[in-house]
Amino acid sequence: MILHIDMDAFFASIEQAVNPNLKGKPLIVGSRGNKNHTVVCAASYEAKRLGIDSGMPTKQAFLICPQAEFIAADSAKYVYTSEAIFEMLYRFDPNPQYVSIDEFQLDLRDSKEYVKICKSIRDWVTKKFNITCSIGIAKNCLLAKLASKLNKPDGVCILDKKNLKPTLKAVNVSKLTGVGKATLEQLNNLGIYTCLDLYNKDQGFLNTHFGKVGFNLFWSLHGLDSFELNPQVNQPKSIGHSYTLNRATNNQELILDWIRLLSEMVSVRLRKNNLSAKTISFWYSKDKDFKGITRQKTFQIPTNNGQDIYERTARIWLKIAPNRPFLRALGVSASLFEEPQKSLLKEIQRREDLAYLMDKINQKYGDWTLLPAQLIKIYNPGKTI
Repeated sequence: MILHIDMDAFFASIEQAVNPNLKGKPLIVGSRGNKNHTVVCAASYEAKRLGIDSGMPTKQAFLICPQAEFIAADSAKYVYTSEAIFEMLYRFDPNPQYVSIDEFQLDLRDSKEYVKICKSIRDWVTKKFNITCSIGIAKNCLLAKLASKLNKPDGVCILDKKNLKPTLKAVNVSKLTGVGKATLEQLNNLGIYTCLDLYNKDQGFLNTHFGKVGFNLFWSLHGLDSFELNPQVNQPKSIGHSYTLNRATNNQELILDWIRLLSEMVSVRLRKNNLSAKTISFWYSKDKDFKGITRQKTFQIPTNNGQDIYERTARIWLKIAPNRPFLRALGVSASLFEEPQKSLLKEIQRREDLAYLMDKINQKYGDWTLLPAQLIKIYNPGKTI
């Protein structure tokens, strides 16, 4: 079975968990700090019930609900929470998959404990972050994703042979992943309104009218997955972390300390994915609207070591630093991946072995049980990074 985890109103729920005064209130998370000149990045369920949803101009949202609370998006919080959830999923599947920042999939075809696993995941998420998720379970990715939408929020839906057709009959075809506005219009013109209508069409009909999309929809609806979980297909194009500072600063020591921490976070994920990177990018923003500037450099020797990534990123930053810009946010990312190769130099071997040993200890005893001494100045174990 494929288990699809979909976080409930993810960004808004995190903000409500961090600030209990926002709980139970219609909340709009804006993509920028100006509440009147941005779009709805996320909306709480209290706001959704009023008709406010993602992508809507905030001016329109406040016409619907003038008393709605507003907060600017803080990507660092959401990325941190997403990655913590993803790390936890390794307990149940050696190859969990990111679908998006708030969606994940597990391949549990070799396990009969998927109901128990589902409960464990939901309990952990609620206990750790005081937010909820909805989970869909089915024989393939498309049906599992569909199932995750059907009992929101904080619900579970299992699609199997017994309930598949009755469920598909009750669900509008627009709920299926891959059915956009144009495809929906075409389906409706063919008399297809529910998922069951689509299910009852034969493969030749769907292939004629929709080509490869129709082929994939047919096989997925009938329980044969054409969207296999494949670590090669799902391998990330880049791995990065960013952080929004409390206030703009041009303190060079503080900026370098944050570069060190972000580099270490990137390196941990590279090693977990068994990757090394040649290209290192440094992103920074100087204003409250977070309009970013990116600088990058490709190096001949790939690495997944935090110290190396830090030194390479610092080299990029120090070319910018003489201008003494005030930074409001910054980020480090790695790309152009290769599989790690064992170095022939004993000193580099020692550093590599030490990094992997730290990963094991931190995985067993908790994140940042061991960390580079440079980070003690900015890392407080009681603070969410």
